[in-house]
Amino acid sequence: MAPPPAAQNALFCRVDPYGFERPDDFDYASYEAFFSRYLVVLTRRAIKWSKLLKGKNSVQKSLKVKRYIRKGIPNEHRALIWMIVSGAQTNMEQNPGYYQRLLEGEKNDKLVEAIKTDMNRTFPDNVKFRKTADPCLQHTLYNVLVAYGHHNKAVGYCQGMNFIAGYLILITKNEEESFWLLDALIGRILPDYYSPAMLGLKTDQEVLGELVKMKVPAVAELMERHGVMWTLVVSRWFICLFIDILPVETVLRIWDCLFYEGSKIIFRVALTLIKQHQAFILEATNFPDICDKFKQITKGTFVTECHTFMQKIFTEPGSLSMATIDKLRETCREKVLSQG
Repeated sequence: MAPPPAAQNALFCRVDPYGFERPDDFDYASYEAFFSRYLVVLTRRAIKWSKLLKGKNSVQKSLKVKRYIRKGIPNEHRALIWMIVSGAQTNMEQNPGYYQRLLEGEKNDKLVEAIKTDMNRTFPDNVKFRKTADPCLQHTLYNVLVAYGHHNKAVGYCQGMNFIAGYLILITKNEEESFWLLDALIGRILPDYYSPAMLGLKTDQEVLGELVKMKVPAVAELMERHGVMWTLVVSRWFICLFIDILPVETVLRIWDCLFYEGSKIIFRVALTLIKQHQAFILEATNFPDICDKFKQITKGTFVTECHTFMQKIFTEPGSLSMATIDKLRETCREKVLSQG
């Protein structure tokens, strides 16, 4: 099935459908080969989702919906499904006018300044976030982050949140929905990642280390032998939820599952990347070499082919229950706290 002209144009355009400029070394030929196959999948999924939704703006959580989400949410339904399954829709409906009141309320100057400083650093490679864009999404991003900083004073603003809010804005095209989805992620799905002490983030990096010991022991042993701390190679995976690490389409497919199934998806993705490239990582002979290998494993066809990649994350790491993660979190949190 040949891609329609619109898709062809999107393939060969210097800017992708989300506004990101493609790098100079972008491999258009292999991307076209992938996308023409993926388009067939997208078409099939779109028909299934239309039947499931039947024109309604609601969906109940069920095994069928979970299965559908794992196979990818079509872009036209993505914002709606994220809002529903994350609980953001319910929160927004229960708090009418709340977002607007946050924007109109008194502001913390220090918080505002920190957010302003990061505006131009957010997606410099995305044409929609440029000052010259009309509309310029920097203004929307600023509003969402300022509102969130005043809504969740314990977190305020932390680098990394700008990229996450930016992606939410690109998908929802709606300021208030982006705010409530950010709240779902930071307030519920990612426990304590963005608070000043980042205890949840540090804990989960340790948890990943323990999971690698269990599931890919040779890599854990290599890291230990060379004294490479997990935070050095995976902190951005966690903080940015794979933004600017993996291709956009792959990140969105990961987020589909993240909003429904919670933070264990991050571990599934991380373990799949490590396990799939175990032999390659084990070629490393020193500290910088290991760091370089971890940069390399997030590139190439394995991660671009988002549909097969997402199938892999549910098979490659084997069973991974929330009970296991909770137990590991308990012991790792204590370890992090004892290290001060």
